[in-house]
Formats: sequence, C-alpha cells, structure tokens
Amino acid sequence: MEIPPHFHVAETSGWLVNHRMNSALPGYIMISSKTDTTDLSDLSENALAELGPLLARAQSALKRELNAQRIYIGRYGHTPGYPIHFHVIPIYDWVEELFWKDPRYRLLENFVEGPGETATDGAELTLFVWREFCERAEPPPVKGPSVSEVIELLRGVIRPQA
Repeated sequence: MEIPPHFHVAETSGWLVNHRMNSALPGYIMISSKTDTTDLSDLSENALAELGPLLARAQSALKRELNAQRIYIGRYGHTPGYPIHFHVIPIYDWVEELFWKDPRYRLLENFVEGPGETATDGAELTLFVWREFCERAEPPPVKGPSVSEVIELLRGVIRPQA
C-alpha cells in the first residue's frame, strides 16, 4: 500500500513510520516493514536492530510531547499485501473519558467473568479507538493538536539516530 508523503513521519532503511491514514486520533502511528513479509524472522538483522529503537522513540514522543496516558503497541500484518507492521496507539485522558461516557461500550462488561484486574483494558480501548476514530464517518472531537500538527511535531522527534 502506498502511503502519501504527507502522512510520513520517519524512515529507516527497513521501516516506514507514518500516521495512520484513516485515523482522526492525533498520534496514532504505524511502523511498517519495507520487506514484504508477515514474519519477523524473515527480516534482516539491520531491520530488526532498527525496530526496537523506533518503537521506543515513538512511545517516548507520544508520552513526552503529547502527554499520552498510555501507549498500546500491537503487531499486525497477516493479510496478504500488508507486510508486518506495528500500530502505536496513544490513549489520552480525554480518549478514556469518552470511552467511559459512551453507554454502548458498557456492554463489554457482559463479557467479563469475575472481577477484572483493572476498570478497562487495552483491548477495550483499542476497540474504542478503532471504531470511533478510524471507522466512524464523524469521529468524536479531538482535544489538542490536529493530526497534521502532530505529524509535523513527530517528524521532529522520531528521527532515526545517526
């Protein structure tokens, strides 16, 4: 899949970092392999060595620069045509507030047997972000900088180390 340049955040020899194209949530970034594979074991040593620092810089930038409460990092890329990639999802305090205010997501409590370890978990908030900020025609209002402002900010802080 071709990612338009205005979504690009950073690049290494093995990875492209971009803002998720269909996400209205500022800071939702993707780190995608430039190698057409769905398996980490198919990647070069260099690409594998670049991955950890990229994930760490992305997490640090979202926390430090955008004040994300939590950062979820998930590995995907099992669909043909999509190489292995990682979703880096910021959870801001206002995102979690929206989650708790939406009665539709209270139905998730019906799937828990016994007391949960926490009030909510990463899977529930990831579902919320995907449905509300990536799939809705009219996503909830964003508090803070816009997607384009965040892309510019992240370009300055998620740089591969020379």
